Amino acid sequence: MSILVTGGAGFIGSNFVLDWLAQSDETVVNLDKLTYAGNPENLASLQADARHVFVHGDIGDYDLVLGLLNQHQVRAVVNFAAESHVDRSIHGPEDFIQTNIVGSFRLLEAVREYWNNLQSAEQQAFRFLHVSTDEVYGSLEKADPPFAETNQYQPNSPYSASKAASDHLVRAYHHTYGLPVLTTNCSNNYGPYHFPEKLIPLCIQNALSGKPLPIYGDGQQIRDWLFVKDHCSAIRRVLAAGKLGEVYNVGGWNEKANLDVVHTLCAILDELQPRADGKSYAEQITYVKDRPGHDRRYAIDATKLERELGWKPAETFETGIRKTVQWYLDNQSWVNNVLSGDYQAWLDKNYAGRAV
Repeated sequence: MSILVTGGAGFIGSNFVLDWLAQSDETVVNLDKLTYAGNPENLASLQADARHVFVHGDIGDYDLVLGLLNQHQVRAVVNFAAESHVDRSIHGPEDFIQTNIVGSFRLLEAVREYWNNLQSAEQQAFRFLHVSTDEVYGSLEKADPPFAETNQYQPNSPYSASKAASDHLVRAYHHTYGLPVLTTNCSNNYGPYHFPEKLIPLCIQNALSGKPLPIYGDGQQIRDWLFVKDHCSAIRRVLAAGKLGEVYNVGGWNEKANLDVVHTLCAILDELQPRADGKSYAEQITYVKDRPGHDRRYAIDATKLERELGWKPAETFETGIRKTVQWYLDNQSWVNNVLSGDYQAWLDKNYAGRAV
């Protein structure tokens, strides 16, 4: 038996694969399309590991997915595969529709066909775990309670709308066909192997490179920050013991404004790798024009996951962010290898014309 992980060369997916194989001898079949954010180098330590089977392919390829499920006698699917960057969804929403909606549909169809042909005991043991985001719930005001699993969906970007659609498809396949599904909705992840288009890795790298640290608007957008390895442990727990058809919110209990996050990064860098001129990296902070429709606040109420399955994060923001900064300092070769011409072109496209 084995598990199929989709999107397992991306940020969260690769961390999940590495953590899984550090704790289990069960084979991981890793299906990834290797778009710009999928990086085989994340998995370099597994090159000689027979427990890791990497397949370059698309979740939208029905025949490929069904063949992998049958060939490897898959007992569970963990679906990370998604286009996930809000800014990219604003500039080019079609990729998000194709991967997050159409791709999820075709993946579900292949899984349904496979599951229908399993023996009864194997059908009962099978799981499809869909990894989603808190952004499907929309935006919170400062005094609002955090998102619970019962919150109404109110997505505000092409990215979050496409993820909301995939969530609804997963729910529908459970209620219509009986497919044994689980869904997790997580808050903002951070940690090792994070592609440097997102706030934390972008600011770490820009700081070290002497470049501006771009802060959208007034920098007071609030997010709940979740260390990626805590997220991976939550997914393992839900996969093992979650109630079929249920949704579990995964959060870090760490609400921070973006500006505060960047100041924390600067303070840690000032300590671990000071600027040559002795000044603080905070002097590189630059305010730029906000992105369209920028949600003001996300916050996750992860009480259900703790109450029903006994999970809570092991890291505080302070411990997790220090580990993250240290990882980037120790792995500059990894960072330099992903800073391709395509990535630089993206940065120019996204930040060009934003008034300081």
